[in-house]
Amino acid sequence: MEKKGVMVPVILAIFAASVYWWVLTSKERAITNAQEPAQVLVAKYDLPARTILKEDLVEIVQMPRQYIQQDAQEIRSASDIKMVSNLVTAVRIPKGNQITLSSLVSLSPEAGLSVKVPPGYRGCVLPMENELLRLIKPGDRIDVLVTFEASMGDNRKEKVTATILQNVLVLGVGTNLGQGISSIQAKAKEAQVAADQAFSDKGVISLSLNPNEAQYLSLSMKVGDVSIIVRGLGDVELHPMEIASFKRLIK
Repeated sequence: MEKKGVMVPVILAIFAASVYWWVLTSKERAITNAQEPAQVLVAKYDLPARTILKEDLVEIVQMPRQYIQQDAQEIRSASDIKMVSNLVTAVRIPKGNQITLSSLVSLSPEAGLSVKVPPGYRGCVLPMENELLRLIKPGDRIDVLVTFEASMGDNRKEKVTATILQNVLVLGVGTNLGQGISSIQAKAKEAQVAADQAFSDKGVISLSLNPNEAQYLSLSMKVGDVSIIVRGLGDVELHPMEIASFKRLIK
């Protein structure tokens, strides 16, 4: 009985020491982890809201892990920086601030068309048949044609077709602005697009035009029938185009 009375305090002391050692090592481990250097992505410049992120707008900074924000974009390999490419800032991110996932949105209608419009250009929306839209992707190049009734020299009118714009950049097709999406998201988007198209036989295509081109497109939509033709990848050349008419075709 005396031995049992002696062993109980010894066991309790060993248990208490074990708990103390575990707590102490846990805290030491936590402190060590907090001081561990890690790489995080920060803004290289002041980034206004609705800025499309590119690799040259951000930089990698090393700091102790304890100073990294909870949803910051941590960089573990050189390729991780591409994870934020083509995402859009939802709020202003000052120079040097960490890039957090909560401050970014995907390149989508939520970000707006204006984020895709190059400087000096305008984003123009053109209604198109749904069947044609399925064959066009953001980043494609197109030519814009207009068919209208022209007044001829002998006081008669004849339908003609003229190419009014060449090498036009497609910014978006419907709600697709060229955002990167997963296969699951792609299927969900296709289902949504199909549901939308069930109520209309037309969709929209977004084009990048300079102000003069935008005026001519608007005028053409009022006085004639506008159509587009798709260029091959890499074809950006401009060509002189004569106005097409049946009279010239027959000759």
